[in-house]
Amino acid sequence: MDIRRFFKYLTPAKKTKLVLSFDGGGVRAIAAVVFLKQLEVASGKKIFDIFDFFIGTSAGGINALNFAGLEATSLELEEFWSKENLAKTMTKSFWDNASFLQTKPKYDGKGKRKLLLEYFHDKSLGEAKKPVVVLAYDVENRKPRLLSSYDSPGIKMVSAASATSAAPIYYSTQEIDDGTWLIDGGIVANNPSLIGYSEARKIFPGCKIKVLSIGTGLNRRKINGPSSAKWGALNWFRHDILGIMLESSMFDEIARDLMAKDYLRVNSSTGLVNRRMDDTSDANLERIHLMGMEWWSEFGQDAIDFLNV
Repeated sequence: MDIRRFFKYLTPAKKTKLVLSFDGGGVRAIAAVVFLKQLEVASGKKIFDIFDFFIGTSAGGINALNFAGLEATSLELEEFWSKENLAKTMTKSFWDNASFLQTKPKYDGKGKRKLLLEYFHDKSLGEAKKPVVVLAYDVENRKPRLLSSYDSPGIKMVSAASATSAAPIYYSTQEIDDGTWLIDGGIVANNPSLIGYSEARKIFPGCKIKVLSIGTGLNRRKINGPSSAKWGALNWFRHDILGIMLESSMFDEIARDLMAKDYLRVNSSTGLVNRRMDDTSDANLERIHLMGMEWWSEFGQDAIDFLNV
């Protein structure tokens, strides 16, 4: 890792560096945007100006790229996740008239890539004004892959956004600019806070690092233990085995132990929000919005104090 790549990010006068970390979770990532819109109103500052480092997984990675790569406001990012744009990302479902065990991804991904091109155009990660990382997984080399503005500056933002959000089952594996094949990083760390903390320490040596981590809700619906003992692949799939793997709280617990007061987590139970990552019904989108507002009511003042904005 060449430290010279970090020089454009160094601001010696500021000894505390703030990291903003986004979980993956499909459309539920909108709740983070709702929360941050309230933070912008309360602070009078853009999210881009408050934070020094951005990281995200899956839809959270797309949030991170919008803030760091496009300097988007929360209001602009809310528009990115509009119902019209969401419809574009979920075009040509192969499951409309198929059996549950479909052999193809649910969506062909063409609409999603077209939408990403509308926003990110031909920008590369290296053009981001602040350091940004999205997490993916390299299927051929069987290892996590960090796509960043400093270590992979030539990768296009569209490629990075497509790869980090290529959730298995929903979207196909993505070949990016360097010829590697990647899928959603949520299978490694849906909450990338620890990675953000580690990377920020490298970029800002000698600085205090604080991490604001925003989730996408936790599905706390009880699974019947005795019944689950009889399940095979099909029944586990029906009972959200993918969601169970993505929603592990272990990374959050380790982050709390490691960073203590320098870590603030914003998250809750999903409540009435659909656990499915692609439910774009009006009712579900409204519930996601309400979840974000409930987060502001519960964590808003804590976030302001934590960030000193």
